[in-house]
Amino acid sequence: MSDTSQGILEIDALQGLLTGLCTAPVVVDRWERLEPWAVARVWVRGTAALPRSVVVKWVPDGQREARAAPWRLRTELAALQFLSEDLEVELAPRVIAADTAARFLVLEDLAPRVSLDQLLRRDGAAAHGDRLAAFARARGALSAATAGRAEAYYARRAGLGPVDAAADRAGRLAPLRREAIQHASALGAPPGGRVVHELATAMEALADPGPFLALSNGDAEANNILLHASGPADARLIDFEFAGYTHALTDAVCLYVPGPAWLTVSNPTITGLADQYRHALARGIPQAEDDRRYGGDLAAACASWALVRLHRFPLLDTRPSGDHSRLQLVATLEAAARTGEIYQALPHVTGWIRRIAAVLRRRWPDANQDLADGGRFRPYQPRH
Repeated sequence: MSDTSQGILEIDALQGLLTGLCTAPVVVDRWERLEPWAVARVWVRGTAALPRSVVVKWVPDGQREARAAPWRLRTELAALQFLSEDLEVELAPRVIAADTAARFLVLEDLAPRVSLDQLLRRDGAAAHGDRLAAFARARGALSAATAGRAEAYYARRAGLGPVDAAADRAGRLAPLRREAIQHASALGAPPGGRVVHELATAMEALADPGPFLALSNGDAEANNILLHASGPADARLIDFEFAGYTHALTDAVCLYVPGPAWLTVSNPTITGLADQYRHALARGIPQAEDDRRYGGDLAAACASWALVRLHRFPLLDTRPSGDHSRLQLVATLEAAARTGEIYQALPHVTGWIRRIAAVLRRRWPDANQDLADGGRFRPYQPRH
Protein backbone atom coordinates (compact mmCIF):
# COMPACT_ATOMS: atom_id res chain seq x y z
CA MET A 1 0.00 0.00 0.00
CA SER A 2 1.29 3.46 -0.74
CA ASP A 3 0.26 7.10 -0.72
CA THR A 4 1.81 9.32 -3.36
CA SER A 5 2.16 12.32 -1.04
CA GLN A 6 3.07 11.08 2.41
CA GLY A 7 3.89 7.43 1.96
CA ILE A 8 2.14 4.62 3.80
CA LEU A 9 3.70 1.78 5.76
CA GLU A 10 4.52 -1.20 3.56
CA ILE A 11 2.69 -3.99 5.40
CA ASP A 12 4.01 -6.86 3.28
CA ALA A 13 7.62 -5.80 3.84
CA LEU A 14 7.01 -5.44 7.56
CA GLN A 15 5.39 -8.87 7.86
CA GLY A 16 8.25 -10.42 5.89
CA LEU A 17 10.88 -8.83 8.12
CA LEU A 18 9.19 -9.92 11.34
CA THR A 19 8.49 -13.41 10.02
CA GLY A 20 12.16 -13.83 9.18
CA LEU A 21 13.18 -12.50 12.58
CA CYS A 22 10.90 -14.89 14.47
CA THR A 23 11.15 -17.84 12.02
CA ALA A 24 7.37 -18.06 12.28
CA PRO A 25 4.56 -16.36 10.35
CA VAL A 26 3.73 -12.91 11.69
CA VAL A 27 0.55 -11.15 10.67
CA VAL A 28 -0.30 -7.48 11.06
CA ASP A 29 -3.77 -7.25 12.56
CA ARG A 30 -4.13 -3.50 12.29
CA TRP A 31 -2.12 -0.32 12.46
CA GLU A 32 -2.70 3.28 13.42
CA ARG A 33 -0.65 6.13 12.05
CA LEU A 34 0.61 8.59 14.65
CA GLU A 35 0.09 11.82 12.76
CA PRO A 36 1.75 13.89 11.47
CA TRP A 37 4.87 11.70 11.45
CA ALA A 38 5.75 8.66 9.36
CA VAL A 39 5.25 6.58 12.50
CA ALA A 40 2.61 3.98 13.31
CA ARG A 41 1.57 1.75 16.17
CA VAL A 42 1.17 -1.75 14.75
CA TRP A 43 -0.62 -4.72 16.34
CA VAL A 44 0.77 -8.12 15.34
CA ARG A 45 -0.02 -11.78 16.00
CA GLY A 46 1.38 -15.18 15.21
CA THR A 47 4.24 -15.58 17.69
CA ALA A 48 4.95 -15.13 21.37
CA ALA A 49 8.42 -13.87 20.45
CA LEU A 50 7.01 -10.43 19.72
CA PRO A 51 5.04 -8.06 21.92
CA ARG A 52 1.41 -7.51 20.98
CA SER A 53 2.18 -4.09 19.54
CA VAL A 54 5.25 -2.37 18.12
CA VAL A 55 6.04 1.07 16.76
CA VAL A 56 7.27 1.41 13.18
CA LYS A 57 9.07 4.43 11.70
CA TRP A 58 9.62 4.64 7.97
CA VAL A 59 10.78 6.96 5.21
CA PRO A 60 7.74 8.17 3.22
CA ASP A 61 7.71 7.54 -0.53
CA GLY A 62 8.10 11.21 -1.31
CA GLN A 63 11.33 11.38 0.68
CA ARG A 64 13.02 8.18 -0.44
CA GLU A 65 15.36 9.98 -2.79
CA ALA A 66 16.14 12.78 -0.35
CA ARG A 67 19.66 12.32 1.02
CA ALA A 68 18.73 13.38 4.55
CA ALA A 69 15.91 10.91 5.12
CA PRO A 70 17.91 7.64 4.90
CA TRP A 71 20.72 9.33 6.84
CA ARG A 72 18.30 10.11 9.70
CA LEU A 73 16.98 6.55 9.75
CA ARG A 74 20.49 5.09 9.98
CA THR A 75 21.41 7.59 12.68
CA GLU A 76 18.42 6.64 14.81
CA LEU A 77 19.13 2.93 14.38
CA ALA A 78 22.77 3.35 15.43
CA ALA A 79 21.93 5.54 18.43
CA LEU A 80 19.22 3.28 19.80
CA GLN A 81 21.31 0.12 19.39
CA PHE A 82 24.31 1.88 20.92
CA LEU A 83 22.28 2.75 24.03
CA SER A 84 20.54 -0.59 24.53
CA GLU A 85 23.16 -3.05 23.25
CA ASP A 86 26.54 -1.37 23.77
CA LEU A 87 25.83 0.61 26.94
CA GLU A 88 22.90 -1.50 28.22
CA VAL A 89 21.00 1.52 29.51
CA GLU A 90 17.22 1.86 29.44
CA LEU A 91 16.82 5.44 28.32
CA ALA A 92 15.21 4.92 24.91
CA PRO A 93 13.10 2.34 23.04
CA ARG A 94 14.73 -0.92 21.99
CA VAL A 95 15.12 -1.74 18.32
CA ILE A 96 13.21 -4.94 17.54
CA ALA A 97 14.07 -5.11 13.84
CA ALA A 98 15.34 -2.89 11.05
CA ASP A 99 15.42 -2.93 7.28
CA THR A 100 17.56 -0.06 6.09
CA ALA A 101 17.05 -1.05 2.43
CA ALA A 102 13.26 -0.83 2.81
CA ARG A 103 13.89 2.14 5.12
CA PHE A 104 11.94 1.36 8.24
CA LEU A 105 12.60 0.55 11.88
CA VAL A 106 10.55 -1.59 14.25
CA LEU A 107 10.78 -0.29 17.80
CA GLU A 108 9.57 -1.18 21.25
CA ASP A 109 6.11 0.27 21.90
CA LEU A 110 6.43 2.49 24.98
CA ALA A 111 2.68 2.84 25.55
CA PRO A 112 0.93 3.64 27.86
CA ARG A 113 3.58 6.34 28.28
CA VAL A 114 2.67 9.69 26.74
CA SER A 115 4.74 12.71 25.82
CA LEU A 116 5.51 15.33 28.44
CA ASP A 117 4.56 17.94 25.86
CA GLN A 118 1.03 16.53 25.76
CA LEU A 119 0.68 16.63 29.54
CA LEU A 120 2.02 20.18 29.82
CA ARG A 121 -0.32 21.43 27.13
CA ARG A 122 -3.28 19.76 28.78
CA ASP A 123 -2.65 20.57 32.43
CA GLY A 124 0.07 23.22 32.63
CA ALA A 125 3.54 22.95 34.15
CA ALA A 126 2.38 23.37 37.75
CA ALA A 127 0.55 20.03 37.60
CA HIS A 128 3.61 18.06 36.48
CA GLY A 129 6.53 19.02 38.67
CA ASP A 130 7.55 15.39 39.20
CA ARG A 131 7.47 14.66 35.48
CA LEU A 132 9.47 17.76 34.67
CA ALA A 133 12.06 16.61 37.20
CA ALA A 134 12.13 13.21 35.48
CA PHE A 135 12.68 14.99 32.16
CA ALA A 136 15.61 16.97 33.58
CA ARG A 137 17.16 13.83 35.08
CA ALA A 138 16.75 11.87 31.84
CA ARG A 139 18.53 14.57 29.84
CA GLY A 140 21.41 14.56 32.30
CA ALA A 141 21.47 10.76 32.48
CA LEU A 142 21.80 10.43 28.69
CA SER A 143 24.91 12.60 28.67
CA ALA A 144 26.33 10.90 31.78
CA ALA A 145 25.90 7.42 30.30
CA THR A 146 27.43 8.28 26.92
CA ALA A 147 30.31 10.60 27.86
CA GLY A 148 33.65 9.16 26.80
CA ARG A 149 32.09 6.63 24.43
CA ALA A 150 32.10 8.58 21.18
CA GLU A 151 34.51 6.21 19.44
CA ALA A 152 32.23 3.23 20.06
CA TYR A 153 29.18 5.10 18.83
CA TYR A 154 30.81 6.28 15.63
CA ALA A 155 32.18 2.82 14.92
CA ARG A 156 28.62 1.50 15.03
CA ARG A 157 27.25 4.44 13.05
CA ALA A 158 29.95 4.18 10.36
CA GLY A 159 28.94 0.57 9.83
CA LEU A 160 25.62 1.84 8.49
CA GLY A 161 27.03 4.48 6.16
CA PRO A 162 29.09 7.68 6.05
CA VAL A 163 28.91 10.02 9.03
CA ASP A 164 30.62 13.31 9.86
CA ALA A 165 31.55 13.32 13.56
CA ALA A 166 33.09 16.78 13.29
CA ALA A 167 29.81 18.22 11.99
CA ASP A 168 27.95 16.64 14.90
CA ARG A 169 30.37 18.13 17.39
CA ALA A 170 30.38 21.63 15.91
CA GLY A 171 26.66 21.68 15.37
CA ARG A 172 24.84 22.12 12.07
CA LEU A 173 23.25 25.45 12.91
CA ALA A 174 26.26 27.77 12.66
CA PRO A 175 24.98 29.37 9.41
CA LEU A 176 21.79 30.34 11.24
CA ARG A 177 23.80 32.08 13.95
CA ARG A 178 25.65 34.08 11.30
CA GLU A 179 22.33 35.12 9.76
CA ALA A 180 21.07 36.19 13.18
CA ILE A 181 24.06 38.48 13.70
CA GLN A 182 23.31 40.11 10.38
CA HIS A 183 19.68 40.64 11.39
CA ALA A 184 20.73 42.18 14.70
CA SER A 185 23.03 44.58 12.89
CA ALA A 186 20.26 45.56 10.48
CA LEU A 187 17.99 46.24 13.47
CA GLY A 188 20.52 48.69 14.87
CA ALA A 189 22.06 46.34 17.46
CA PRO A 190 25.36 45.26 15.90
CA PRO A 191 27.75 43.33 18.12
CA GLY A 192 30.68 45.42 19.35
CA GLY A 193 34.26 44.20 19.40
CA ARG A 194 34.01 42.75 22.91
CA VAL A 195 30.81 40.93 22.01
CA VAL A 196 32.37 39.46 18.87
CA HIS A 197 35.41 38.23 20.81
CA GLU A 198 33.34 36.81 23.68
CA LEU A 199 30.88 35.15 21.31
CA ALA A 200 33.69 33.54 19.32
CA THR A 201 35.23 32.18 22.52
CA ALA A 202 31.86 30.82 23.62
CA MET A 203 31.23 29.07 20.29
CA GLU A 204 34.72 27.57 20.41
CA ALA A 205 33.93 26.12 23.83
CA LEU A 206 30.82 24.46 22.44
CA ALA A 207 32.71 23.09 19.43
CA ASP A 208 35.46 21.66 21.66
CA PRO A 209 33.51 20.12 24.57
CA GLY A 210 36.35 18.16 26.16
CA PRO A 211 34.85 16.03 28.95
CA PHE A 212 31.37 17.35 28.09
CA LEU A 213 31.30 15.52 24.74
CA ALA A 214 28.23 13.28 24.94
CA LEU A 215 25.46 11.83 22.82
CA SER A 216 22.41 14.00 22.19
CA ASN A 217 19.28 13.00 20.34
CA GLY A 218 19.50 16.41 18.67
CA ASP A 219 16.09 17.64 19.82
CA ALA A 220 15.93 17.96 23.59
CA GLU A 221 12.35 19.14 23.97
CA ALA A 222 9.35 17.99 25.97
CA ASN A 223 7.73 16.25 23.00
CA ASN A 224 10.64 13.80 22.85
CA ILE A 225 10.26 12.17 26.24
CA LEU A 226 7.57 9.65 27.07
CA LEU A 227 6.48 8.89 30.63
CA HIS A 228 3.49 7.55 32.50
CA ALA A 229 0.65 10.00 33.05
CA SER A 230 0.23 8.56 36.55
CA GLY A 231 3.88 8.90 37.57
CA PRO A 232 7.36 9.87 36.38
CA ALA A 233 8.99 6.44 36.64
CA ASP A 234 10.58 4.74 33.61
CA ALA A 235 10.85 7.82 31.41
CA ARG A 236 12.16 7.16 27.90
CA LEU A 237 13.71 9.54 25.39
CA ILE A 238 12.65 9.23 21.76
CA ASP A 239 13.41 10.59 18.28
CA PHE A 240 17.13 10.07 17.69
CA GLU A 241 17.08 10.91 13.97
CA PHE A 242 19.52 13.78 14.51
CA ALA A 243 21.62 12.10 17.19
CA GLY A 244 25.31 12.80 17.46
CA TYR A 245 28.07 13.60 19.90
CA THR A 246 28.09 17.26 20.86
CA HIS A 247 28.44 19.43 23.96
CA ALA A 248 26.28 17.93 26.69
CA LEU A 249 24.99 21.29 27.88
CA THR A 250 23.20 21.90 24.60
CA ASP A 251 20.68 19.41 26.01
CA ALA A 252 20.17 21.60 29.10
CA VAL A 253 19.07 24.65 27.10
CA CYS A 254 15.48 23.39 27.00
CA LEU A 255 15.28 23.83 30.79
CA TYR A 256 16.19 27.51 30.55
CA VAL A 257 14.99 28.83 27.20
CA PRO A 258 11.59 28.35 25.51
CA GLY A 259 11.73 25.90 22.66
CA PRO A 260 9.74 25.92 19.41
CA ALA A 261 6.62 24.74 21.27
CA TRP A 262 7.09 27.50 23.89
CA LEU A 263 6.81 25.28 26.94
CA THR A 264 8.71 27.49 29.36
CA VAL A 265 8.35 26.31 32.93
CA SER A 266 9.78 29.18 34.99
CA ASN A 267 13.33 29.65 36.22
CA PRO A 268 14.84 26.13 36.63
CA THR A 269 17.17 27.30 39.37
CA ILE A 270 14.08 28.16 41.43
CA THR A 271 11.99 25.10 40.54
CA GLY A 272 14.90 22.74 41.17
CA LEU A 273 15.07 21.39 37.62
CA ALA A 274 18.56 22.83 37.19
CA ASP A 275 19.86 20.80 40.13
CA GLN A 276 18.05 17.64 38.97
CA TYR A 277 19.75 17.88 35.60
CA ARG A 278 23.17 18.83 36.92
CA HIS A 279 23.32 16.09 39.55
CA ALA A 280 22.39 13.45 36.95
CA LEU A 281 25.00 14.83 34.55
CA ALA A 282 27.76 14.87 37.16
CA ARG A 283 27.43 11.11 37.70
CA GLY A 284 29.16 10.62 34.36
CA ILE A 285 30.87 14.00 33.89
CA PRO A 286 32.37 15.11 37.22
CA GLN A 287 33.48 18.40 35.64
CA ALA A 288 29.83 19.47 35.83
CA GLU A 289 30.55 20.31 39.48
CA ASP A 290 32.93 23.08 38.37
CA ASP A 291 30.73 26.18 38.67
CA ARG A 292 32.82 28.35 36.39
CA ARG A 293 33.12 25.83 33.55
CA TYR A 294 29.52 24.68 33.87
CA GLY A 295 28.04 28.18 34.01
CA GLY A 296 30.14 29.52 31.15
CA ASP A 297 29.36 26.65 28.80
CA LEU A 298 25.67 26.63 29.71
CA ALA A 299 25.41 30.37 29.03
CA ALA A 300 27.15 29.78 25.68
CA ALA A 301 24.69 27.04 24.75
CA CYS A 302 21.69 29.24 25.63
CA ALA A 303 23.09 32.20 23.70
CA SER A 304 23.73 29.97 20.69
CA TRP A 305 20.13 28.74 20.72
CA ALA A 306 18.76 32.28 21.05
CA LEU A 307 20.70 33.31 17.96
CA VAL A 308 19.48 30.27 16.06
CA ARG A 309 15.91 31.37 16.80
CA LEU A 310 16.68 34.99 15.88
CA HIS A 311 17.40 33.96 12.30
CA ARG A 312 13.60 33.74 11.91
CA PHE A 313 13.22 37.49 12.41
CA PRO A 314 12.43 38.33 8.75
CA LEU A 315 9.57 35.81 8.76
CA LEU A 316 8.14 36.94 12.10
CA ASP A 317 8.35 40.58 11.06
CA THR A 318 5.82 39.89 8.29
CA ARG A 319 3.28 38.35 10.65
CA PRO A 320 0.32 40.34 11.97
CA SER A 321 0.33 42.15 15.29
CA GLY A 322 -0.50 39.80 18.14
CA ASP A 323 1.09 36.73 16.57
CA HIS A 324 2.53 34.81 19.50
CA SER A 325 5.64 33.79 17.60
CA ARG A 326 6.92 37.35 18.06
CA LEU A 327 6.42 37.21 21.80
CA GLN A 328 8.12 33.83 21.87
CA LEU A 329 11.23 35.23 20.20
CA VAL A 330 11.45 38.05 22.74
CA ALA A 331 11.01 35.52 25.56
CA THR A 332 13.73 33.30 24.05
CA LEU A 333 16.26 36.14 23.87
CA GLU A 334 15.54 37.36 27.39
CA ALA A 335 15.63 33.85 28.86
CA ALA A 336 19.05 33.25 27.29
CA ALA A 337 20.30 36.56 28.70
CA ARG A 338 18.91 35.69 32.12
CA THR A 339 20.86 32.43 32.11
CA GLY A 340 24.10 34.33 31.53
CA GLU A 341 23.22 36.67 34.39
CA ILE A 342 22.39 33.81 36.75
CA TYR A 343 25.75 32.15 36.13
CA GLN A 344 27.65 35.45 35.82
CA ALA A 345 28.98 34.43 32.42
CA LEU A 346 29.40 36.12 29.03
CA PRO A 347 28.51 39.63 30.26
CA HIS A 348 29.06 41.33 26.88
CA VAL A 349 27.08 38.74 24.90
CA THR A 350 24.35 38.81 27.54
CA GLY A 351 24.06 42.59 27.34
CA TRP A 352 23.95 42.45 23.54
CA ILE A 353 21.14 39.87 23.56
CA ARG A 354 19.20 42.04 26.01
CA ARG A 355 19.66 44.96 23.62
CA ILE A 356 18.29 42.96 20.69
CA ALA A 357 15.24 41.98 22.75
CA ALA A 358 14.66 45.62 23.68
CA VAL A 359 14.80 46.63 20.00
CA LEU A 360 12.21 43.98 19.15
CA ARG A 361 9.94 45.14 21.98
CA ARG A 362 9.97 48.62 20.47
CA ARG A 363 9.49 47.34 16.93
CA TRP A 364 6.66 45.01 17.95
CA PRO A 365 4.51 46.77 20.58
CA ASP A 366 2.32 43.66 20.76
CA ALA A 367 5.35 41.74 22.11
CA ASN A 368 6.19 44.37 24.72
CA GLN A 369 4.67 42.38 27.59
CA ASP A 370 5.69 41.38 31.11
CA LEU A 371 7.22 37.91 30.79
CA ALA A 372 8.03 37.43 34.46
CA ASP A 373 5.29 34.81 34.83
CA GLY A 374 5.83 32.45 31.93
CA GLY A 375 3.07 30.19 33.21
CA ARG A 376 0.37 32.61 32.14
CA PHE A 377 1.24 32.25 28.46
CA ARG A 378 -0.37 29.36 26.66
CA PRO A 379 1.93 27.00 24.76
CA TYR A 380 2.76 28.22 21.30
CA GLN A 381 0.57 26.55 18.67
CA PRO A 382 2.54 25.60 15.55
CA ARG A 383 1.17 26.57 12.17
CA HIS A 384 -0.16 23.84 9.92
